[in-house]
Amino acid sequence: MAELSTIARPYAEAAFSVASTDSAALATWVELLQELAQIVSHREVEGVLVDPHLQAQDRVELVQGLLKTTPPPAVVNFITLLADNDRLLLLPEIARQFSQLKNRHEGSADALIETAFELTDAQLGELVAGLEKKFNIKLKPEVRVVPDLIGGVRVTVGDQVLDTSVRARLERMRDSLVAN
Repeated sequence: MAELSTIARPYAEAAFSVASTDSAALATWVELLQELAQIVSHREVEGVLVDPHLQAQDRVELVQGLLKTTPPPAVVNFITLLADNDRLLLLPEIARQFSQLKNRHEGSADALIETAFELTDAQLGELVAGLEKKFNIKLKPEVRVVPDLIGGVRVTVGDQVLDTSVRARLERMRDSLVAN
C-alpha cells in the first residue's frame, strides 16, 4: 500500500495552490485544515467516516457540521472532493503537508523545542536567534517542557534533530562505555 504521505501530497498541493492566491485565504485554510484534521482524528468520528453505508455527501455534512465556523465554498469543495475519493481520513497528513508548503512559501520552518525546564522569554529569544542562524531559516518555535531530558534542549526542525540534553549525553556516554 502506498504511503499516506504520498497519497496526501497531491491533495495538499492542490489546496495550497487554491489557498495561496492571497494571504488571508492562506491563514484561513491553515486554521480550517488543522481543525478538520482534529475532527477526523477523533475516534468516534473516524468510526462513522469508515462506515461503508454512509454516502459521501453525508460524510461532508457530518464533517462540515462539526466545524466551529462555516467554511468558505472552496473548503467545502475540497471536503467534498476528499469524501468522494474516500480520503477524509488523510486530513491530518494533508494539514501537515499544507503547513510545510506554507512555511516553505514564507521561507520559514516549524521548530519543536523540548526543554527540561521552562524558558524565560529572553532565553527563548536567544535560543531561537541562534537556531535561526544555525539552520539559516526563520523559525516558528513551539516549546514543550519535558522533565525527562534532565537538562539542556532537544530541537527538531523538519527531519533534523539537535539534541544537547543531559539525557542524550548520558546515553552517548553509556554507549561508548558499553562499546569498549
